[in-house]
Amino acid sequence: MKNLAWLLTTIPLFTACSPAPETNSALPPAEATAAENSGIKAGVDYHSFSNPGEVTVTHLDLELTADFAASVLSGSATLTYEKQTAQADTLVVDTRDLTIQSVTVNGETLDYQLQPADPELGAALEIDLPEQGNKVTIEYATSPQASGVQWLTPSQTAGKQHPFLFTQAQAVHARSFIPLQDSPQVRVTYNATIHTPEALLAVMSAANDPDTERDGEYDFTMPQPVPSYLIALAIGDLQFKPMGERTGVYAEPALLDAAAEEFADTESMLEATEEIYGPYGWDRYDLLILPPSFPFGGMENPRLSFITPTVIAGDKSLVSLIAHELAHSWSGNTVTNATWRDLWLNEGFTTYLTYRIMEMIYGHDRYRMEAVLGYQDLQEDIAALPANDQVLAIDLRGRNPDDVFSDIPYEKGALFLRELEQKVGRENFDQFLLNYFKHFAFKSITTDEFIVYLNDTLLAEYPDKLDSERIDQWIFKPGIPADAPMPTSDAFSIVDQARQDWLSGEKSATSIDTAKWTVHQWLYFLNNMPEELSDEQLAELDDAFGLTASSNNEIAHSWLMIAVHNEYQPAYDRLYDYLVSIGRNKLVKPLYRELSKTPQGKAFAQKAFAEAKPGYHPLTIKANEGFVN
Repeated sequence: MKNLAWLLTTIPLFTACSPAPETNSALPPAEATAAENSGIKAGVDYHSFSNPGEVTVTHLDLELTADFAASVLSGSATLTYEKQTAQADTLVVDTRDLTIQSVTVNGETLDYQLQPADPELGAALEIDLPEQGNKVTIEYATSPQASGVQWLTPSQTAGKQHPFLFTQAQAVHARSFIPLQDSPQVRVTYNATIHTPEALLAVMSAANDPDTERDGEYDFTMPQPVPSYLIALAIGDLQFKPMGERTGVYAEPALLDAAAEEFADTESMLEATEEIYGPYGWDRYDLLILPPSFPFGGMENPRLSFITPTVIAGDKSLVSLIAHELAHSWSGNTVTNATWRDLWLNEGFTTYLTYRIMEMIYGHDRYRMEAVLGYQDLQEDIAALPANDQVLAIDLRGRNPDDVFSDIPYEKGALFLRELEQKVGRENFDQFLLNYFKHFAFKSITTDEFIVYLNDTLLAEYPDKLDSERIDQWIFKPGIPADAPMPTSDAFSIVDQARQDWLSGEKSATSIDTAKWTVHQWLYFLNNMPEELSDEQLAELDDAFGLTASSNNEIAHSWLMIAVHNEYQPAYDRLYDYLVSIGRNKLVKPLYRELSKTPQGKAFAQKAFAEAKPGYHPLTIKANEGFVN
C-alpha cells in the first residue's frame, strides 16, 4: 500500500482488544532479539483470534452474491484446513459484523460459538471440528456497515449510471466480508464465484480474463497462496484496455483511455524489475481504477492493483504510485510480513524498489527528486511521532494497525536498505535482494527471521562493512541513525534560489521562470515555504501560478495546506470542493487536521465532512471524524 502518512497515532488506543493466544503462530521460532526482551512474541499476531498453530486454513472456496439494494454480500466460504496436532479439535477464524447462518461439513451441521465482539478486532468464530474430514462450509452475510466493503450509488461513480462495490482488506478488514484466519502469516489459495447484476463486471485479486462477457456470474482462481489482506473484490461498470503483453487497466468507461495513457509505462516497469529482482510470479499485472472515494493511493492486491484516480495527472508525474504497487509483487505479496509489527518488511523494501524502478524508467534526476521529497515526509513524521512509533519493528499490542501507519515503515525502511546498498555496493545488494525474494517466496516472515537471514548472508559476507549493532539501531531504535544516507537533488537548487529571491523581494512571482519545472519541483517549492505568509504574498503566488485552480491533486493539496494554515479565504471554495470530491486520506486528513485548529476552520470542516461523509470510505470516516466532532 502507498500513501498512508495520514494515519498517525492521534487516534486513542482501543481498550477492548483481546490479544490473540500465543498458539496463533504458525511460524518457526527465530533467534531472540530486542523484541523478545520487550515482551513481544515474534510471530504472534496480536490482531487475530485465529489458531493456525493448531489448525491452519490452506484453501478458500468462496461463493457470494452482491445485493446492491441491501448493501450485503451473502453466500458461503468453504475452508480447507490442516490439523497441526492430533489433538486439535477446534478451528478458530476471525469475523467482524458477520451474520453466521450455519456451519456444516458435507451438509451436516457443526457446533460453533461466536464469541463476544471486540470493537476493533471483531469476534472469534470457534468451530468444533469432526474427527474426520478437512473442510467446513460457513454460510453467512455481511453487514451494510462492513469496514472492508464500500457500496457506492450511481451518483458516486464516474459514469453516474450504475452502482459500484469495492473491498479493502488491509490491515484487519478481510474478516468483515469473509470468515477466515485474518492474519498475514496464514496464506491460502482460493477459488471464487461472484454473482452480480448482469450489467456489471466483477474482478478480483486473482486470474481475470480480459475477454470475460458480462453475464452476472464470474469465476476466479488464485493458484498462489496469499494472505487474507490481499483478497479483493470490485464490481462495477468496468471495461478493460491492454497496455502491454501482460498489463492492462480496468476502469469505468469515462476514465479508461486517460488511465491507459497515464500508466502506459507499466509494462516497461515490470520488465525492468524482472531483470534485477527475478521473474514476475503472478502471470498478469493489471490495474483497477477506483472511484475517488478509495481511501488510499493504491493497494497491491496481487494480479490487480487497486488505484486511486487522483494520480491521473495527464503527465505521468505521479506514476511512482504504480511503481510502488508493482514492486509489492516481490516485496509484500511474494515475501510478506508475518504480523503488522513487521509491516516495514513489506513497505520499506517496496519503497526502496519503487525508487529503483523510477530511476530505471525515468532517470536519475527524477529518482533523486522523489527521494528528497520522501525524506522530507519522513522528517515530518519523526518530528510528530512519539519515540516508540519511530521504530521499524513497532509494538502494536493493544493498538489498531490502521491507526499507526506512517512514513516510518516506508521511508525509514527504504533509507535503511539504501544504507546497506551503499555499504556493500549496488550490484552486491541487488544479488542479496534477488536471493532474499527466492528464499522466502510465498512465505510470511518476521523481523526476527529477516535479521537471522541478514546475519547469515550480508553480515557474514561483509563483516568489515556491516555490523549487527548498527542494524539493530535501525530496526529497534527511534529516529534516524547518525550518518545515515541523505538524498539530495541538484534540480531543487534552482527552486531554493527562486523561493529565496521571492521571499526577499528580489523577484516578483511572475518573474520566476517555472516553464521547465516538474511537478516535483513545484511540490518542493510549496512544501518548503515558511509557515507564515501574508495575504498579499499568497495572492501574488496564486495570481502568478494559478495554484488554487491546479488540476494536479498533489500540488493542489500542498497549496491548500498553505492556504488553510494562513486562512487564505480565496482558496476556500476550491478547498471545499476538494474535500467533498476526494476520499484519499493522504490528501484530506492533513487538511481536516489543520482546519480543526481554529473555531472557524472547524466549522468549515464540519460542513464539508457532513456533505462528503456519505461518499467516504469507512476508513476515511474513522480517520477524520475526530477532527470535526
